[in-house]
Amino acid sequence: MKIAMWSGPRNLSTAMMYAFGNRADTQVVDEPFYGAYLHHSNADHPMRAEIMASMACDPMQVSAGLSGPMPDGAAIWYQKHMTHHMLEHFPMDLLANFRNVFLIRDPARVIASYARKRADVTLYDLGFVQQKKIFEQCLELGQVPIVIDSDDVLADPKSALTALCARLEIAFDPAMLTWPAGPREQDGIWASHWYDAVHRSRGFGPAPGPAPRVDVAYEGLWHQAQAIYQQLQAAK
Repeated sequence: MKIAMWSGPRNLSTAMMYAFGNRADTQVVDEPFYGAYLHHSNADHPMRAEIMASMACDPMQVSAGLSGPMPDGAAIWYQKHMTHHMLEHFPMDLLANFRNVFLIRDPARVIASYARKRADVTLYDLGFVQQKKIFEQCLELGQVPIVIDSDDVLADPKSALTALCARLEIAFDPAMLTWPAGPREQDGIWASHWYDAVHRSRGFGPAPGPAPRVDVAYEGLWHQAQAIYQQLQAAK
């Protein structure tokens, strides 16, 4: 089984990748379209040159690889995807080959977390618009995509992951709840910039408290993202 987890940044996506990567039957891949996104968008991201040098930057090549044979005879191939990496001209026929899951998060939390890493934040950077578009593409294929909220995972990881596994029709593995601290072999080269918190973790963090107050500079951005978040949340 190939599982595509479609997420925006700062959205518990790396912890979810570590959870699945801790299963004995699963191989994971970390943001395989990142290099292609940087190459074709000219986006100015930290470690831009290093990222592009570390991976394939042709979206057709990336898509073909992800749609090809399972790696190392794994029963499950978990693919962590960032929705904003999927530019308009990138091939999306790969959706038909995956069980597509959408990881959503309260935009106030996303904006607060992202702004600590990058001063300039746009709606495109947060991936909400692209997440909705990919969700709708799955519907057009006749799929019933799965939506999971990161707040629900943090509130009760075992229940949330058990329910997710049931919908994916795979057995829940308790190994998904904890993992060794530190970097993982499957991490993208960008982990040194973005993954400091998850590298200190040994499992999912505490249940979320109240959402942070959105800085006045980001209020317009929050309103746009919130409308999409509520639409996707209604599909849980």
